[in-house]
Amino acid sequence: MLKDKVVVVTGGAGLIGKEFVKAIIENNGIAIIADISEDMGYKALNIVVEELKSHIPHPTSQLDFFKLDITSKNSLNNCIKYLDKKYGRISALVNNAYPRNKNYGRHFFDVEYNDFVENVGLNLGGYFTASQQFAGYFQKQGYGNIVNISSIYGVVAPRFEIYEGTKMTTPVEYAAIKSGLIHLTKYMAKYFKGMNIRVNSVSPGGISDNQPETFLEKYKEKCLNKGMLDKSDIKGTLIYLLSDMSEYVNGQNIIVDDGFCL
Repeated sequence: MLKDKVVVVTGGAGLIGKEFVKAIIENNGIAIIADISEDMGYKALNIVVEELKSHIPHPTSQLDFFKLDITSKNSLNNCIKYLDKKYGRISALVNNAYPRNKNYGRHFFDVEYNDFVENVGLNLGGYFTASQQFAGYFQKQGYGNIVNISSIYGVVAPRFEIYEGTKMTTPVEYAAIKSGLIHLTKYMAKYFKGMNIRVNSVSPGGISDNQPETFLEKYKEKCLNKGMLDKSDIKGTLIYLLSDMSEYVNGQNIIVDDGFCL
């Protein structure tokens, strides 16, 4: 479904990012792991190759890494220049990175103004800056595709009751970032009218990552069948949005959450 498409995945070395990268390669695309951590990036590259080589003859020919800071125009433009020189095209950008500062994750009354501003700036601001720079390239190229990874908590208010008895919460910055990202998606899709640049977002439900059992049970009560999703459960939606099968899907937010938002 993605034959010959060059797809940049920011945060490609992360939990979901690696799954996206593998799915792109499995669908005959060329995946670019774009991550701020060079060590994590090359480690992820090796993991992906090991996991794919049993059924993909030469996965390294479909995989690349670039150290990228999504908040830096220079870093973004260097990435674009590198890819354009090497591949002659960039088909899509997947905004998947999740930068945050050391104080991220505090409860509402403990969040300082500077931390709130910094975290929203790093993430939502980073998604904007990455989209802005890649869209400039896409406009000159004559086509492009941007997929933003949002969240169910960009769609509905947090279900705070499922966190009772744990140290977990939904950070206020997260809700602001993810809801803002969905509207930024619509804004860009409309702004790019006539440029042949599509912009959509995916809002996943919670992803299993060693959460406490009590939390998992309460979370599942809000869902229809499975409950907490596996990291691979999102990739089908991403591949659809990256493929030509979704050619006229534009400015949309697709929720993948086993009914959590209902």
